[in-house]
Amino acid sequence: MRIDRRELLKYGASGAAIAAIPGGAWAQAGAGTLFAPTPGAWSAYEITTRVEILSPEGETQVWLPIPAFECEGWIKPGETTFQTKSGKGAIVQDPKSGARLLHVAWPAHEPQLELTALSRFSARDLKVDLGKSDPSVKLSAEQRARYTASTSTLRLAGIVTETSAKITVGAKDDLDKAKRIYDWIVDNTTRNPKTRGCGTGDIESMLKSGNLTGKCADLNALFVGLARASGLPARDIYGVRVAPSAFGYKSLGAGTANITRAQHCRADVFVDGIGWIPVDPADVRKVILEEPPGNLAADDPKVKAARSALFGSWEMNWLGYNDTHDIVLPGSKGPPLSFLMYPQAETARGRLDELDPDNFKYTINMRQIPA
Repeated sequence: MRIDRRELLKYGASGAAIAAIPGGAWAQAGAGTLFAPTPGAWSAYEITTRVEILSPEGETQVWLPIPAFECEGWIKPGETTFQTKSGKGAIVQDPKSGARLLHVAWPAHEPQLELTALSRFSARDLKVDLGKSDPSVKLSAEQRARYTASTSTLRLAGIVTETSAKITVGAKDDLDKAKRIYDWIVDNTTRNPKTRGCGTGDIESMLKSGNLTGKCADLNALFVGLARASGLPARDIYGVRVAPSAFGYKSLGAGTANITRAQHCRADVFVDGIGWIPVDPADVRKVILEEPPGNLAADDPKVKAARSALFGSWEMNWLGYNDTHDIVLPGSKGPPLSFLMYPQAETARGRLDELDPDNFKYTINMRQIPA
């Protein structure tokens, strides 16, 4: 698909994008209310991703995650369009997980390897009633098997299962199990600002080493792995923050319309009778470390509010791309990805470093649009 390049680049500068949101998320960001998301009005966003390969060699390919995750009541992916001066592109879907991605390939000796993609999605805050009980709310056997399985980074045998059993011993029901795992992670892990990107999610190595530090892809993966090891279906959802927190939490939102480095993954867990319960223990640790003035105490009101809210609710200033693990990129000569949250590229030299957007040059910008 092709769209007018001038329209795509119109919102390339973060300052212009911020100016395009009168009365929107940036206008609300200083509200200063304690963190308590509840369902309200829908918000809609456009995400513009620009990619340029600075040193192509041989055939070159790019893969971009695009909105695919959909849940009634809180997130709806919209259309993705793209433009490239050369090369061939298509939107493809991973047959195993349903993840969607834009795949563009250029032959050797192409002079300009550039790509611009625009995606839309809508979202509203999510809060689940943890006191409800509906016997009809269950997963299919196929879904339960998928969301309790091991992956390359969620290896459940051994120390993961042993740790989960210790945490959940004596739990009265599945909801209690999930809450115990959530509390254990908040109490026993630490956000490490030196962790590259969002982390790797290798939870077995974390537990074996005793180094329970990292970022969202580590700490929330630890929740997912421990939940799965206890028999609870759980999943990581990989995405990006798109707007400031309406509750004034500086650590829980995008600071500008340039969201190139705002990737964030979340987690949820399924309890029969209730459904999928949103959680984010990694963001509790982020509030403790980063919320001004920094290094907050566990009993600080901001921390207590976030800890309470982030077991059962999410503020949806965030785009969830997919919940895939071990995805095979179509046409790639490289290994599967443990998760798909960043743009990916590959030349004849191999896979480029997605955490170095100044050399594998890409930018991601957002603007809020009428819902």
